[in-house]
Amino acid sequence: MSSGIKRTIFLSLMFLIAYRVLAPVNRTLVITEGTPVQPFSKLIQAIGMVETKQDTFAYNPYEHAVGYFQIRPIRLNDYNSRTGHHYSMKDLYNYKISEKIFLYYASKIGPYRFEKIAKRWNGSGKQTALYWKNVKSNL
Repeated sequence: MSSGIKRTIFLSLMFLIAYRVLAPVNRTLVITEGTPVQPFSKLIQAIGMVETKQDTFAYNPYEHAVGYFQIRPIRLNDYNSRTGHHYSMKDLYNYKISEKIFLYYASKIGPYRFEKIAKRWNGSGKQTALYWKNVKSNL
């Protein structure tokens, strides 16, 4: 065997040994918790601006609508009967409860169908087109 081949083999072996010694061996799979997807977050903010300027303690005496989402008694009664909850109108000043109710109805329609969700949240009739226009301008 020529000295050039011996030298190449020697250097190759030294490289492999050095690589193995210096290179860390990490055969661990790390799974981290990701950021949750919140498909309704922008819509929630936009509806909050249109309904109450994002005021959690808003009250509309004309419609008896309460909280950030301006939930009326008929909607609360429907939600309670469908889910078995027993929330009162007073509970709707709690943002988390109001959000839970909004998300219940929004989820029935599906994420990213903002126009349909907003119009159904508002009610029915010609006013829903204007309502959607206002919500859309806040998205």
